[in-house]
Amino acid sequence: MHWHNNIKTRPRTWIAVLAVVVTATGFLARRSLASDHQDTADVELNPSMDMTDVYAFPGSSPDRIALVLDSWALLTPTEAQPGVTSFDDNLLYQFKIDNTGDAQEDEVIQVTFHGSGANQTVEVRGPMAPPVVGAMRNTVSSSAPTVSGKVATVLGSASGMQVFAGPRQDPFYIDLEQFFRIIPDRKPVTGPLSQLPDTATASSFRAPGSAVDILGGSGGHPFNVLSIVIELPASQLKGNSTGKIGLWGTISR
Repeated sequence: MHWHNNIKTRPRTWIAVLAVVVTATGFLARRSLASDHQDTADVELNPSMDMTDVYAFPGSSPDRIALVLDSWALLTPTEAQPGVTSFDDNLLYQFKIDNTGDAQEDEVIQVTFHGSGANQTVEVRGPMAPPVVGAMRNTVSSSAPTVSGKVATVLGSASGMQVFAGPRQDPFYIDLEQFFRIIPDRKPVTGPLSQLPDTATASSFRAPGSAVDILGGSGGHPFNVLSIVIELPASQLKGNSTGKIGLWGTISR
């Protein structure tokens, strides 16, 4: 793993949304689909708004759940050093939880940042009823933070909410070289990946089982993300009678 203000509450100019299918029984995630690395020109030009993945995992004990929102795709080890790349303190990062099955958020966890560099701080509010409902409207709650402190530090309580916000190795696995050769119009226009050829050659075809996880470094390009990791008691998410919740993330101005 590589280490690496107030929110404007005016109507947002645009929003990055990553919806994740999370089926949880007893809050143990059974199925999760997510990946959104640099998939539009907007997020390539505004990398702090590039939400790559949202995950839900079983927590450190059976009664806890861990939520993860990753952003800032394709950070190099140098860019992921402490204080080099920061969360955007003009953005609102949110986990949205549907616990009634109507595809609308019943609870939100809001994450905001102040300052930049190694001294940047994070504030987490919630879980709580959303100040407004719907992906197109976002307002920071006026309630006091549940957890706050410096980034790249484990914050909070092991029996309540614990928070980490900072650089981590990208957990997503993909052979990007082959992906960009198959779909060349998805290739970045800048950076080292932009130099990959658009067409495959005989030597570029992989044998079965020999895919190169370029994000993890096996292709010579280890990449990192900025992660927001929150672990809390599953009971705080108030799952419905079947024990299921819906989870998605948003990053907005």
